[in-house]
Amino acid sequence: MDNDVSAGSTATTSTLGNLALGLTLLAFGIGHTGVIDGVSAANSVLLAMYVGGVALFLLGLLEYRGGNGFNGTAFAGLGIFWFTWAKGAGATVSDEAAGTFLVLFALLALTLTVAASSGLFSQGVYALLTLSLLLLAIGAFADSGGLAKAGGWVAAVSGLLGWYGATAALAKWPMSLGRAGRSAPAAG
Repeated sequence: MDNDVSAGSTATTSTLGNLALGLTLLAFGIGHTGVIDGVSAANSVLLAMYVGGVALFLLGLLEYRGGNGFNGTAFAGLGIFWFTWAKGAGATVSDEAAGTFLVLFALLALTLTVAASSGLFSQGVYALLTLSLLLLAIGAFADSGGLAKAGGWVAAVSGLLGWYGATAALAKWPMSLGRAGRSAPAAG
């Protein structure tokens, strides 16, 4: 393998990684909410395994190769989460084991929240992911369907935020919420 071969544009892999993360979170969240009749978290297993797991992990490796350690860590680490979650879906594990798994990956999401330097969207996605995993973990520990549903709603909002961020990057839409993008009022 030629080491001089480009791994691709980091902007491209970052956008694709954020899109994969956003869509996986959205499907995972919607499945936990029960808002669509007949759709459960189990229905997002294949998406989580291949888009959230395999694709995100490979994009993480490309990000590392392109010199972006943050996105490399985020995408590869979350790819491991999604793949492991998908492979374990339907397995008989204790509520304590499931809750512990979610807490461990909530710690990864918290690390990503603190380390994110690319702005409000990135921090927002990872902060909401952290909250979602914690709600799901507490719901598993307490055997509370209500907390699991709340965790699903937070995951869905995180997924929408991730999807919007990736779409905005591709479409060159504004991503700031401040006044910088507004024009000055006309003088009267």
